[in-house]
Amino acid sequence: MLIRNVELAPGERIDVRIDGARIAELAPQLAWHAQERVFEGGGAALLPGLHDHHIHLRALAAAFASVHCGPPQVTDAAALAAVLRAASIRLAPGQWLRGIGFCESVLGAAGIDAIDRDWLDELVADRPLRIQHRSGRLWLLNSAALDALAPTADAPLERRNGRWTGRLYDADDWLRMRLRGAPPSLHAVSRWLARRGVTGVTDTTHHNGPEALHAFAAARASGELLQQVRVMGDARLDAQTDRPGAQRGEHKFHLHAHALPEFDALVAAIRASHDAGRAAAFHCVTRTELAFALAALREAGVLPGDRIEHASVAPPELVEVIAALGLTVVTQPHFIAERGDDYRRDVDAADQPWLYRLRGFLAAGVGLAGSTDAPFGSADPWAAMQAAIDRRTPSGAVLGAAEALTPAQALDLFLAPLEAPGGAPRRVAVGEPADLCLLDRPLAAALRAPTQVEVRLTLVAGQVVYTREDADVPDYPRGSSGMPESQGCA
Repeated sequence: MLIRNVELAPGERIDVRIDGARIAELAPQLAWHAQERVFEGGGAALLPGLHDHHIHLRALAAAFASVHCGPPQVTDAAALAAVLRAASIRLAPGQWLRGIGFCESVLGAAGIDAIDRDWLDELVADRPLRIQHRSGRLWLLNSAALDALAPTADAPLERRNGRWTGRLYDADDWLRMRLRGAPPSLHAVSRWLARRGVTGVTDTTHHNGPEALHAFAAARASGELLQQVRVMGDARLDAQTDRPGAQRGEHKFHLHAHALPEFDALVAAIRASHDAGRAAAFHCVTRTELAFALAALREAGVLPGDRIEHASVAPPELVEVIAALGLTVVTQPHFIAERGDDYRRDVDAADQPWLYRLRGFLAAGVGLAGSTDAPFGSADPWAAMQAAIDRRTPSGAVLGAAEALTPAQALDLFLAPLEAPGGAPRRVAVGEPADLCLLDRPLAAALRAPTQVEVRLTLVAGQVVYTREDADVPDYPRGSSGMPESQGCA
């Protein structure tokens, strides 16, 4: 393939030849080869394909077929009832209705305890209904759903006075086993990501094991999944190796401040993964979780590639420790844009300056990478870049102005290799993999308004996976929002 007249740097126009899976030539004017496909760039920017360093692909695929049940789409109980009943009408009898993104703010002053099976039955009683809280940690079930799941006495469901309430906390594995459904197809999700220029992803689902690694490799081989993929998971991946199309990723430790693991056992698990040549990654959305993870890593010893996911609250003294240990931080700047007003209202004032930090990490010498945590946040990396630049909440307030990045720094968050988030950004150069995205405008214009950017062409390993001219990609709202896992309404 020959891509003509593209911009690699402001004012630098060049032709790019792709041979197989790599970039073969760069020159101001390249001669056309017979039978060679030509794509006219029109002076627009050609970038390395974007990498989302923290995403949940299967959950995102399920979200594509779900009803959004929280802000900004749904803001009160009447709106929730309306969207659920409208969605229920379109389903076959007995088919499950699945909602996502619920937050108790929909109920006004009422708390989460106001939501139980009886309340849900008033909304939808004639089919199984399950709604996921936007934290990702809680499922709400109506009576028909409970009947369909047929829980036994030892089920992890919450009870009140001997009766199931319909609230299921931190028990996705149990729910998945009871549902016994086939995992959702990645076809639509993958093509939507390609539409946004994403050529590589790291699936950070903490319970991934060998079967997930195999499934992602199979999805790549079949063309269901177009992007390069790195697969985090639990200790079962320690004994695995990379598969064609799927890298073995880090050991994901999913910490919860209210139920932290036994310290010595955690240290032993870190060391076991390190001995297998596998780095560790820690889910940290509170001060407590971050301090605990850093203490464990300090005790176990650090392997290059050890990383902190989210680092949602990172005060200066803990940033110093992160830097001293040489850790990488993978963050989600768009949560300020999606939930910043909630943070301003609900997060302790002492913690607000340290929410989803960016410039503070870079100033301390910490490797920093960007991601979306979709479906718990918007899947659009361009929206995350915009949020990293302006730090504006939904109401327009600025939260953590000192943490804002330059537009170029915001773009670089999504350009590091999958295996080295926070490392040097990939560049378009001879010999580099032909994982590329061509924008619809020059780079300076793109960086002035990232959320307005459209992608014209996306290549993975030299193969065209998306062109705007030939697009047949399902629409997915670019502003669809959620919450980081375990973040709750804070």
